[in-house]
Amino acid sequence: MTSGPEPSFGSSPSKPRGSATRRRNPLIPTIIVVAVIVVAFVYLSQVYADVLWYDQLGFLEVFVTENLTRIALFLAAFLIMAGAVYLSLRIAFRSRPIYAPDSAIQDNLNRYQAQLEPIRRLLMLGIPVVLGAFAGTAASSQWQQVLLFLRQEPFNRQDPEFGLDYSFYMFTLPFLGFVTGFLISVVIISAIATILTHYLYGGIRLEEKGLFTTKAARIQIAVVVALFLILQGINYWLDRYGTLLNQDDWAGALYTDVNAVIPTKAILAVAAIIVAVLFIVSAIIGRWRLPLIGTAMLIVTALLAGGIYPAIVQRFQVDPSLLSREGEFIDRNIELTREAYGLDDVEVSAYTPESVPTSGALGDDGETTANIRLLDPNLVSDAFSQLQQFRQYYQFPDTLNVDRYEIDGEIQDTVIAVRELDTSGVPDGWVNEHVFYTHGYGVVAAAGSTVQPDGRPEFLQSGIPSTGVLGDESTYEPRIYFGEESPDYSVVGAPENQDPAEIDRPQDENSDTDSRTTFSGDGGPDVGNAFNRLVYALKFQSTDLLLSDQVNSDSQILYDRDPVERVRKVAPYLTLDGNSYPAIVDGRVKWIIDGYTTSANFPYSTEQELQSATQDSQTAEGLATALPADRVNYIRNAVKATVDAYDGSINLYAWDDQDPVLMSWQNVYPSSLKPYSEMSSDLLAHVRYPEDLFKVQRELLARYHVTATDEFFNNSEAWSVPADPGASSDGATTASTPRQPPFYLTLQMPQYDEAAFSLTTPYIPYVPPGQTPRNVLYGFLAANGDASTGEDGVKSENYGRLTLLDSSGQDSVVGPGQAQNLFNSDTTVSQELNLLRQGASEVINGNLLTLPIGGGIAYVQPVYVQSSGSSSFPVLRRVLVSFGENVGFAPTLAEALDQVFGGDSGATAGDEENVGATPDDPAAPPAEGDGETPAPTPSATPTPTPSEGGTPGGTTDDPAADLRSALDDANTAIQDGNAALAANDFAAYGDAQDRLQSALQRALDAEERVSGGAGG
Repeated sequence: MTSGPEPSFGSSPSKPRGSATRRRNPLIPTIIVVAVIVVAFVYLSQVYADVLWYDQLGFLEVFVTENLTRIALFLAAFLIMAGAVYLSLRIAFRSRPIYAPDSAIQDNLNRYQAQLEPIRRLLMLGIPVVLGAFAGTAASSQWQQVLLFLRQEPFNRQDPEFGLDYSFYMFTLPFLGFVTGFLISVVIISAIATILTHYLYGGIRLEEKGLFTTKAARIQIAVVVALFLILQGINYWLDRYGTLLNQDDWAGALYTDVNAVIPTKAILAVAAIIVAVLFIVSAIIGRWRLPLIGTAMLIVTALLAGGIYPAIVQRFQVDPSLLSREGEFIDRNIELTREAYGLDDVEVSAYTPESVPTSGALGDDGETTANIRLLDPNLVSDAFSQLQQFRQYYQFPDTLNVDRYEIDGEIQDTVIAVRELDTSGVPDGWVNEHVFYTHGYGVVAAAGSTVQPDGRPEFLQSGIPSTGVLGDESTYEPRIYFGEESPDYSVVGAPENQDPAEIDRPQDENSDTDSRTTFSGDGGPDVGNAFNRLVYALKFQSTDLLLSDQVNSDSQILYDRDPVERVRKVAPYLTLDGNSYPAIVDGRVKWIIDGYTTSANFPYSTEQELQSATQDSQTAEGLATALPADRVNYIRNAVKATVDAYDGSINLYAWDDQDPVLMSWQNVYPSSLKPYSEMSSDLLAHVRYPEDLFKVQRELLARYHVTATDEFFNNSEAWSVPADPGASSDGATTASTPRQPPFYLTLQMPQYDEAAFSLTTPYIPYVPPGQTPRNVLYGFLAANGDASTGEDGVKSENYGRLTLLDSSGQDSVVGPGQAQNLFNSDTTVSQELNLLRQGASEVINGNLLTLPIGGGIAYVQPVYVQSSGSSSFPVLRRVLVSFGENVGFAPTLAEALDQVFGGDSGATAGDEENVGATPDDPAAPPAEGDGETPAPTPSATPTPTPSEGGTPGGTTDDPAADLRSALDDANTAIQDGNAALAANDFAAYGDAQDRLQSALQRALDAEERVSGGAGG
């Protein structure tokens, strides 16, 4: 009897089907979904915040146009790249050989295939998606280039080589280069994907006999190669036009380019297309000999025609006769570079400066001398802070601005700043930082051409409440919600019946009580509803913004408050000047910003790096901002922008309405720019010639003032911008000393009848790299910055006029460096400066101004003294003047000019009223403040305290005795001060410093009486 099989003891009874399948945990998918939703909400909330910001300002079209263009470019590039790669992978996989011969290599490939098979479909979709995303991101960054191509305006000027409109090079050629470059990338990546897939699946094999390919692989590779060659042929053809953008010894297509490179590029373009056709034909008929031979010939031709032949032409035809061969093309470079940078209308005048001053020589320069700026905007910030800050939560910028205002019917240069909020002086806490302290207050302005008798600024607009000749709270809005130092965000606004929460300003200068106010403008997006509060709480990562009861139904949020950044967001196509400046315009404080359209695609124009061209001693010291490190060969001051300091509203005015680049952007954004005809006369009166544009132009003009081919070729007439003598303590300059910045001056140029508010710079001979400069004056450039005609919307025809005085025929005209050396080496000047340095006081030289007056060149430099006290600030004590080899040094400009010009300069100086006044005058307040409120003005001058063993601080008929007495008092005061410091008696030290300053001033006055006033 046969028994059945033994039961297996190791087997387990079967389980019910339902228990065999483990239930999926729903938690992980839920977490993933929630995370995706949260991330999407955060991202979309930021987009929504941007929409609110742009919409509130009225520039929503900028945001929408830019982002829709970016999205469209991303999708187009994504689909093209992803589609091409997917098709390449798909075709290569589907045409793989079914059976492959056995070999060790194939065995390895089989193992790779087995490992990839589970994720093959994922890879065939994932790889194209990832590559497409990269391509889309790269393509979306070219949105400006695409929009300019689609909306371009013609220049109606043709290039001298091909006769094409400049717009082809500015707009069309960059776009075509972008498209061909992108398509070549697509073809190359697709080719790589094709070859790898065929190799992995046996369509391409390495065998003992050599390389084996299937017919399908050959056809696919042939098609890809043909596409690449077609695109390369197009690239060769476009390269012909690209030669006009070359930046070799001279910009543009030169002799070798025109006679060798351009023809060979055309030959290579045709050859590439022919070889591409051969590949396509061979893919059909299956014969590969011709395309392979054609490819070899194309490579040889590219080497010979593209490299060797032009080199031979250059070496044997051009180099032996360089000037005669290149002369025509150098002329093209000169002409089109000057046109591209707005230098084609520079008015050049020969100027032969007088070197010997004569009495009364400045009688015809009264308007210039009356506005010679003695107040250095780079040095007086501390004076503004000590005398006009009033509260720890206010501040002034390190560098102030120069503007001009009409005062009593006369235009007067002013140094101006706004009193901005200083959040570091605000008590800690979210409510204090974002609700209570929200804004600065008031404009502070001082006369540029004079100071008070004690050397402090002569304020034209000052105080709290704001008062002065520029207006008061009844005539202009002084509150500064939008400025260069504003907080990152503030929450403002409240219902009418709610008590004001924002700290406005002190009741007056000496009050301990602050008034409060409520912002009443339309300055930011609404955060009165819960959803908007949540959006901005996420944006600024602040729970206080979401939960605080200080946020009410009428609240607005102010952010992105820096004027330059604000304009940059609404006009991303502009390069903005590094210096925005405030002005009282039509009853509001307006920040004025200059915007430039730039390009690197202007034919035959020399490139400049903006950062390098705009660097000077101010940018080196962090007092100004240089432009970004972009390389351009075309620039226009296309836009004047204003930002309202109270409500942040922005106006963009099309200043250069003939600029085709700006006109193209106006086609893109039809409603965001206004014509300059809508500018008020008040605004036009405060427009300046932009600093950064002037720096770029002066750098080019140092060489391109020469229009004669021979001189330009030899570089024999090239100039340089001088180094800043004030950048070093001793005034010495080297090759590494930063350049002197340009200066704003009201100036009457010698060939004109009227003065104009101008931006100026001198020139010296060209300084080769690493060599010591020759500080001889060769040129002087002035740009007219007066745009006002007194009428709304009418721009002065003289605005922007560049006038160049050429004195290069004279090799003995004192330059800025020589003038500084004359000042430093003058015996009388040195003695008096040493007196001023007594008692740990610091002597600071102000900006060295160059002035074409009196038939020659004069230099004026204010001299400041700052004591060692913690609340001290620089005060103007002396003025240096030179004309030729003559030097004047006196307490006022009027006296210093008279010293130089034979006792009577004939000038009308701005500080004439200070002649004879001293800091000991009853009208002269002391030169120190307490850091918050200005030092009180005494009603009478206190009698100087006699020092122990000294003599009273008076004057006698014997100036020599007065000098000895004053020096004895100074010496005693120094000893007393040192003793007080050793004893930590700071009150006694302060008293000793006061006695020292008084004694030094008496010594200077007595010394001047001894020398008979002949300070020069």
